[in-house]
Amino acid sequence: MNLTQIKCLSVFAIFAIIGFGPISPGCLIGMYIVLFRPLWFWTVTVNLYTNKPVPQTSIETVSVIQTQQIRKKCFLSILGLFILDIAPVPVTPVVAFVIILSRPVWFYRLVTKVYGKDSNALQDN
Repeated sequence: MNLTQIKCLSVFAIFAIIGFGPISPGCLIGMYIVLFRPLWFWTVTVNLYTNKPVPQTSIETVSVIQTQQIRKKCFLSILGLFILDIAPVPVTPVVAFVIILSRPVWFYRLVTKVYGKDSNALQDN
């Protein structure tokens, strides 16, 4: 387990505690990430996958239209989680825990598709 995983788990543990209200901070941050694609989330994702083999050979190039479609689907999925989190049990932190601990390749690929052509430029840094 790397340092980024520990930090992310700590943050989502806090989100799980405060997430018993009607607002899910994890979903709000997720929607912000999908809309504005901040550099800090790309950095967190790359650091999260440190020491984990991910397909670095070539990130498939996606067009602007494909990136927009992927971002819409992700936003709607996170919105669905936001609505589901209104229930007494927070769901988003549990999903986040699984992603942080298992670091699935599909999540890394999804992030690169959300960032689109920007991910190729960011990966060079």
